[in-house]
Amino acid sequence: MKILSKFTLIHHNPLRNPLSLVYLKLILTTLIWGGTFIAGRIAVQDMGVFSIAFLRFIVATLLLFGINAHQGQPIPKLTPKEWLGIVFLGLTGILAYNAFFLGGLKLLPASRASLIVALNPIAIALSSAVIFRESLSKLKLFGILTSLIGVSIILSKGNPIDLMKTGIGTGDLLLFGCVASWVSYTLMGKQVLKTVSNLTATTYSCLIGSLTLFPIALQEGLLSDLPKLSLNAGFSTMYMGVLGTVVAFLWYSEGIRKLGASRTAIFTNLVPMSAVLIGVLGFGEPFTLSIALGGALVIGGVFCTNLSIEFFKD
Repeated sequence: MKILSKFTLIHHNPLRNPLSLVYLKLILTTLIWGGTFIAGRIAVQDMGVFSIAFLRFIVATLLLFGINAHQGQPIPKLTPKEWLGIVFLGLTGILAYNAFFLGGLKLLPASRASLIVALNPIAIALSSAVIFRESLSKLKLFGILTSLIGVSIILSKGNPIDLMKTGIGTGDLLLFGCVASWVSYTLMGKQVLKTVSNLTATTYSCLIGSLTLFPIALQEGLLSDLPKLSLNAGFSTMYMGVLGTVVAFLWYSEGIRKLGASRTAIFTNLVPMSAVLIGVLGFGEPFTLSIALGGALVIGGVFCTNLSIEFFKD
C-alpha cells in the first residue's frame, strides 16, 4: 500500500512532487550535454583544446558573476576548507575534465566518446558505495547495467560486441581520464554542497578552472588563433559555455544536493542517447531500430534505478 500510494501521488500529481522539477532539470541537462559532444567536435577543429576550454569557461565565469550581481547579493566568503574543495572542483571538473574531453573528441567520433563517458554512473555509484557507503541494491545495479546495454546498442548500431574489436587507443585513454575526472568532481561536489550553494560552488570552480586554463591556452596559441575562429566554432563554444556549463552545471549540482551523487549520475546515461537524437533531428541521420531499442533500455534503466531508491528506501 505504501508503494502504491507513492506511485499514485506521483502519477496523478507530478507537479506536486517536490523532486519532479529536479528530475526534469536532470533530463534537460542530459540533452544539453548530448549537444556538447557535437559542439566540442566542431570547436576543436579551429583552435587548440585548452584554448577552446578557456573560452568556454571564461564565458561561463563572466555569466555566473553576472547572475550573482543580478541577485543583488555578494558571493559568500568561503572558509579555507571550503576553498580547498572548490579548488579541487575547478581542477577536476573544469581543467582536467575538459582537457580529456576535448582532447578525446579531437581523436574519436562523438559516438565512441559518449559511450566511454557513459561509464560515469557505474564509476560514481561504485565509488559512492565504497567512500560514502551508499547502497547498491540489485534493482539499482540492474538499472545501471540495462542503461549501459542500451547505450552500447545505440552506438554500435545493434552489434555491441563490435565495440570491443577496435582496441584502446590514445583517444580512448583520454576519455577514460575524463571519466576519472568527473567521478572526482561529483564525489567532492557532494561534500562541498553541504555548506556551499550550487551557484557559489559553480561560480568559484569555473573561475579556478579559467585561471588555470589561461596560461596553458596562451602557450597553445590562443591569441594568434582567436581571429581564425569560425562562426560555427564560435557558436559551439558559446553553447558549451552558456548551456553546457552554466545551466547544466547548476542543475547537476542541484541534483547531487537533493538526490545524492549516484542517483544523479545515472542520468548521464541519457547523454549518449541524446547525442544520437540530436544527430537524427538536427542533422538528418536515420532513426534505426537499434536507436529505438537502445533508447528504451536506457530510459528503462534510469527508471529502475530511481524506482529502487524512491519506493524501496527505508
